[in-house]
Amino acid sequence: MHAYRSHTCGELSLGDVGATVRLSGWIHRKRDHGGLLFIDLRDHHGLTQCVATPSSPHFARLERLRVETVVTLTGEVLAREPGTVNANLATGAVELKIVDMTVQSEAEELPLPVFAEPDYPEDIRLKYRFLDLRRETLHRNIVLRSAVISSLRRRMIDQGFQEFQTPILTASSPEGARDFLVPSRMHPGKFYALPQAPQQFKQLLMVAGFDRYFQIAPCFRDEDARADRSPGEFYQLDFEMSFVTQEDVFAAIEPVLQGVFEEFGQGRTVTAAPFPRIRYADAIRTYGSDKPDLRNPLRMQAVTDQFAGSGFKVFAGMIEKDPKVEVWAIPAPGGGSRAFCDKMNAWAQGEGQPGLGYIFWREGEEGGAGPIAKNIGPERSDAIRSRLGLKSGDACFFVAGSPGAFYKFAGLARNKAADELGLSAKGEFRFCWVVDFPMYEWNEDEKKIDFSHNPFSMPNFDHDAFLKLDGTDRETIESITAFQYDIVCNGVELSSGAIRNHKPDIMLKAFEIAGYGKDVVEEKFGGMLNAFRYGAPPHGGSAPGVDRIVMLLADVENLREVIAFPLNQQAQDLMMGAPGEVTDRQLKELGIRIAAPRK
Repeated sequence: MHAYRSHTCGELSLGDVGATVRLSGWIHRKRDHGGLLFIDLRDHHGLTQCVATPSSPHFARLERLRVETVVTLTGEVLAREPGTVNANLATGAVELKIVDMTVQSEAEELPLPVFAEPDYPEDIRLKYRFLDLRRETLHRNIVLRSAVISSLRRRMIDQGFQEFQTPILTASSPEGARDFLVPSRMHPGKFYALPQAPQQFKQLLMVAGFDRYFQIAPCFRDEDARADRSPGEFYQLDFEMSFVTQEDVFAAIEPVLQGVFEEFGQGRTVTAAPFPRIRYADAIRTYGSDKPDLRNPLRMQAVTDQFAGSGFKVFAGMIEKDPKVEVWAIPAPGGGSRAFCDKMNAWAQGEGQPGLGYIFWREGEEGGAGPIAKNIGPERSDAIRSRLGLKSGDACFFVAGSPGAFYKFAGLARNKAADELGLSAKGEFRFCWVVDFPMYEWNEDEKKIDFSHNPFSMPNFDHDAFLKLDGTDRETIESITAFQYDIVCNGVELSSGAIRNHKPDIMLKAFEIAGYGKDVVEEKFGGMLNAFRYGAPPHGGSAPGVDRIVMLLADVENLREVIAFPLNQQAQDLMMGAPGEVTDRQLKELGIRIAAPRK
């Protein structure tokens, strides 16, 4: 028999009854029932109940051992009594009668429990992550992550993509988030950077003549943490394609994502390809977000015309004073009570807003109820109700001002109303593409045109006309959209992508419009420009975040629950003590002197 195990702790069944077997694992839990000592033995594969009688020579030692001690147990497989079968356990029909035992590694007192998974402080969980990872839920999440990555890789290869690795040590990027810098010993005073993404390399692979590239790519950004963004490093399904339109990119990645979410979604409904396409401008106006959660059925509409010249002087005065002012309506089916409207109003005040105007409709009552309905009159109230498809028992909330200033709050109010009324669909993964992002925007602080998003996206504009633009035609420039797109699932942005600007003259012009001279572009992006001057195919791609995909599938709200060894909110590894100090000798080799911190 093998020195450590003949079976795993997850595979014994009634077919093994009577056999002598050997198991190795961690003591998960101990229970003393009337002189019988029950041991739940756990390994990566599952859990098996083991039992020792007082006559066993190992009984006293087993009683003394702490949980999480690693042991090897040998014994006979018995069928459990009918009343003691555990239907929730794969091995729940049998138990192991312990005949022999070897202690492989004795555990000290635990700094956090593994059994039962109570809530525990994050700093303790991260410092003892190797213990935290033994807990069932987190362990299952990491196994899920491995399976998802394997599935993504297989599906990409099936779509004709080839996996290539791009450099980890590269040049610092002048755009985007802060780089993690790596000092060079061989070139004192100079630094490498860890890649924020393989963006330039994957485009250069297309220029080099490869057709379909992908990799499960590590990315490094020195930025603050949040629930859906891990500090320091993250992984993405990075891919790029040559000779493709935007629709070709969509058609390639949609079956990959749909398939993975169906495979690991545990029966939850998944949007079937092709995913809905929503223009950026429409997403903002309809959902109040460029990453809309389509499980929420509420759709906002502009009702400015119903308030212009009305008796509700607050909104009417704003509209008269500034033609850019709009009033948006947020429908709330089933919210037609003063109590609910007052609750939403109080929530808005808690969000730092002056309040949230509303109308609600009651059975048999002409027009609507509430101060706004009283001021605008029944005809306008009924027109709003009709436009939004509302009825008696429903309500509607209003926000007013410049859409650019209030749309995010409007989106929050839309989500709050749906959550409070239980309107959002459950058990679904709703995908969509957000397309036609604006290429440029006006920077009011600097009084200049700026890029809105990715400066390397191809403008969705006639190229000859684009080359003739100058910075004074602000209205035309602000109307230009880019072949840039985001893929969104349940309100979570999985990635941004674009059809790339592969033409040097168009790229130089794009930067010129944003105030960057040719010399600046040549200095910062000369490598890419030079490559494009030697024949570059039209190309595009995207990079869905692996961490976020697994987070959605695991149904957790924090990325740290799907990453084996994450950093904390301050970008520290509490377990390994990173970042840490280095020796003077190491600094001397690198030609670096540590400056005193600024006060």
